[in-house]
Amino acid sequence: MNKKKILGYAVGPVGSGLLGFISLPIITWFYSVEDVGRISMLQVFMSLAVLLFCLGLDQAYVREYHEAKNKPALLKTVFLPCLSLSILSFILIATYDTQVVSKWLYGIPSTYLSIVTILCFIVALGSRFLSLILRMQERSFAFSMSQLLPKIIFLLIVVNTVWLGLAKDTYSLVTANVTSIIIAFIVFAWNTRAEWLAALSTKIDTKELKSALSFSWPLIFGGLASWGLNVMDRLFLRHFSTYTELGIYSITMSVALVVTIFAGIFNTIWSPMVYKWISEDKFDYKKIDNILDCVVAIIYFFIVLTSLFAWIIPYFLPQQYSDIQYLITVCLLGPLLYTLSEITGIGIAVVKRTKFSMLCAIVAMLSSAILNYLLVPKFGAAGAAISTAIAFLIFFILRTIISALIWRKKMHIKVFLIMFILLFLTNINLFLEEYRKEIYYLWLGMFVLGLFLFKKNIIKVICILFANLNFLSRY
Repeated sequence: MNKKKILGYAVGPVGSGLLGFISLPIITWFYSVEDVGRISMLQVFMSLAVLLFCLGLDQAYVREYHEAKNKPALLKTVFLPCLSLSILSFILIATYDTQVVSKWLYGIPSTYLSIVTILCFIVALGSRFLSLILRMQERSFAFSMSQLLPKIIFLLIVVNTVWLGLAKDTYSLVTANVTSIIIAFIVFAWNTRAEWLAALSTKIDTKELKSALSFSWPLIFGGLASWGLNVMDRLFLRHFSTYTELGIYSITMSVALVVTIFAGIFNTIWSPMVYKWISEDKFDYKKIDNILDCVVAIIYFFIVLTSLFAWIIPYFLPQQYSDIQYLITVCLLGPLLYTLSEITGIGIAVVKRTKFSMLCAIVAMLSSAILNYLLVPKFGAAGAAISTAIAFLIFFILRTIISALIWRKKMHIKVFLIMFILLFLTNINLFLEEYRKEIYYLWLGMFVLGLFLFKKNIIKVICILFANLNFLSRY
């Protein structure tokens, strides 16, 4: 993958992160914490709907794309069963009770909220598959712009709602979210029209569908377990606490996701790039080792620098969100450990032993459930953050070890040790309030230690930056 394409993929996550950073203060200042908690439930269950009704076939599409002779036919084969199942399921739900979705997600009996939420789920499912076309065709800028547009529309709607003095409540937030997703779908559909129009005239290959399902069925359960791993904290907060506590935690997670922009870029290009290397017989273990070293260094400095400068965050948010400065570093670890596991655990997907991915996700999810059950009632958002971080560490360790056993016999003791230390320090920073000044100096020491520990990686990055200054200046 050349530099221009990598830069193209970076535009979407970076732009989305910046727009999210702009919209966060607006939402927290003008909407209640309860409304923020409710919109987080929409996002949680939208991800569940996409995951559940994709049947794992989205990953089968990515895995088989480069080897498929008829790519439009592959698209129809994997997408049509998912779309049909989702529409049928939501029709049955709406027939049972037109308000059940709204009551369950938002605690508000509303036919309107239920209908637009269901529409949001179906459109998001379609967008998922259409985005994969752009991703696999390596149309990086088109892929990124389709990510940016819904963020822009959402921000414009929220700003105009505030500016015009309209109702600032759950209804306006849900409407803004659904509108942005529909617009994103339209853009995806336009940019991929050649592919899906060609797919309309093809027939579903039952043999190919069976092959795709055999690859994807473990991913359904593994995906559900991964979803549970990602949202278990919010589900337990919703059950054992209030929408206020949930809203504060959700904003913390949103801030954490803004900081981990690079993870989104990396996750987008990593697996397809490795599969392409394999299909072209250009696979080299050293490439993975070099990338792993760089990513570990980046994660290390992300955590350390965030711990050193998290005190800035409360200046941008209302007083009730002040604890975010201590929660943020723990919340960072989850998505970063997941990204790290994508590198060390890639062997599971390479050898098509996806049942092990399912196993890792299930074990981590159960660990998260147990830890959240024990910690959330006593510590609230702090307990949820710690539970999620530990669960992702377990997930990372399991994927790494299993990949080493079934593919490449290489362990990563140094990486394990670094992640354990970061988890320990972020946890004591959260709880030992009376020693936070001393802990701050400890983080300064960690920064200096990192300069020596990752000296080779830092020098390499500096050389790459200088070598690419001319390239970046042209864009």
